[in-house]
Amino acid sequence: MSIQLEITPGHITLDQLRQIRNGDVQLSLHASSTEIIRRAAAVVQAAAAGDAPVYGVNTGFGKLASTRISKEDLATLQFNLIRSHCVGVGAPLQPGVVRMMLATKAASLARGHSGVREEVVQSLLAVFNAGLIPYVPAQGSVGASGDLAPLAHMTLALLGEGEMLVDGQRKPALAELQKHGIAPLVLQAKEGLALINGTQTSTALALEGLLRYEIVFAAAIVSGALSLDAARGSDGPFDARIHAVRGQPGQIETAAAYRQLLAGSAIRASHQEGDERVQDPYCLRCQPQVMGACLDQSRYVRDVLLREANAVTDNPLVFANADGTSAMVSGGNFHAEPVALAADALACAIAEVGAIAERRIAMLIDTSVSRLPAFLTANAGLNSGFMIAHVTAAALASENKSLAHPASVDSLPTSANQEDHVSMATFGARRLGQMLDNTAHIIGIELLAAAQGFEFLRPLQSSAALEQVHALVRKTCPAMPTDHYMAPDIAHAFELVGSGALTPLVQNVGGLVVLN
Repeated sequence: MSIQLEITPGHITLDQLRQIRNGDVQLSLHASSTEIIRRAAAVVQAAAAGDAPVYGVNTGFGKLASTRISKEDLATLQFNLIRSHCVGVGAPLQPGVVRMMLATKAASLARGHSGVREEVVQSLLAVFNAGLIPYVPAQGSVGASGDLAPLAHMTLALLGEGEMLVDGQRKPALAELQKHGIAPLVLQAKEGLALINGTQTSTALALEGLLRYEIVFAAAIVSGALSLDAARGSDGPFDARIHAVRGQPGQIETAAAYRQLLAGSAIRASHQEGDERVQDPYCLRCQPQVMGACLDQSRYVRDVLLREANAVTDNPLVFANADGTSAMVSGGNFHAEPVALAADALACAIAEVGAIAERRIAMLIDTSVSRLPAFLTANAGLNSGFMIAHVTAAALASENKSLAHPASVDSLPTSANQEDHVSMATFGARRLGQMLDNTAHIIGIELLAAAQGFEFLRPLQSSAALEQVHALVRKTCPAMPTDHYMAPDIAHAFELVGSGALTPLVQNVGGLVVLN
């Protein structure tokens, strides 16, 4: 049964966005929104009835803003806007992303600065609550003037002219709306523009990346601890005093997590005396510094995206006061530069999480550093062990380095140079998914390699937490005393990383809460 979730426009939380993304809620708006929406809509309706030119109400759009539209054509203007802007290409956006688009667009409009009627907001909520997913091609937005093409595809489905994604198949939207008793939306003045002007697509894509990142990040903390113990590394570098004197909050928290994951390890106890290695390589020793910085980076991203998910980002904006005074002001809140820079910041963090994990895999297979059998196999030469699994990890880490190049530094003028600087936020956010897939595979390979390292240390036992991780890996991926078909093991380990099964091991130690 779905949970009833009442959202207050301007105050949506990350946990609510997580629920919205998963689609296990029925949405409603706080009652305080009703009067605010009506007041703003009245301002637009008055402008449509008047003779003064008002952008988006009785004029053309973009470079055509100086073209006046007759009163009898105002509704057609809005319909044509949606139809003409449905020019997206590529694979469809994932359902979770579209759900966040529907919800955040409804919440933004409900703040009462867009001038739409209640019917527009309720149409978005009705489609969401029916579990319908508008078919929205992923490519075609430059992240300025709003995410025009993807939001237009979403809106066209509400009008009954677009398509819905049903069980992975494209279906005519009108029939799907009718199945659920939802009347197609009929647009009035400014409403089409309000629906497609905004950053809801780039923001939803970036939120999707952020919500996936917290799961991958937690798994990387766990895999890093597993590798440390497999290589019989020292827990000295995680001493709380080291991190306290630097004062970086993420570093302090992650160090505490590593300490508690490793607490009670008999493997560690077995080599505390007489260990010839004075210092571990950076990929082991500097985990709190690297992962802590990535944690702090992701929290900055969280703050930016939460603000944006709650923002009003269309144009022009309506300011309708309770005393009857009002104004319509043109601006540029549709420019997604905050999202672009946040997505670029998260891309760097994702790449670094994968990069240091790849280095730990390389360390584990190098007998001169790990002090484990070469390539983690007892009969190297006859068996190749993890030699080529590491090559895959290296390939993925290298891909991430290219993908981490900032999208926000690029700009191509559009609309005959009227829209002459754009953010590229939509691509910047969309590429996070591929980077997370790459990093999750790297971490999966590390889990396999570290688990194999444990096999050479038996009968010694690690900590209770890390033995639990070893058991989770071995549930679907057997030990590898000799070479075997390894691709299925990597696929299973990838699924383990993405499942979130390792997240509680991090959230329950060291006081570390990844994003909330």
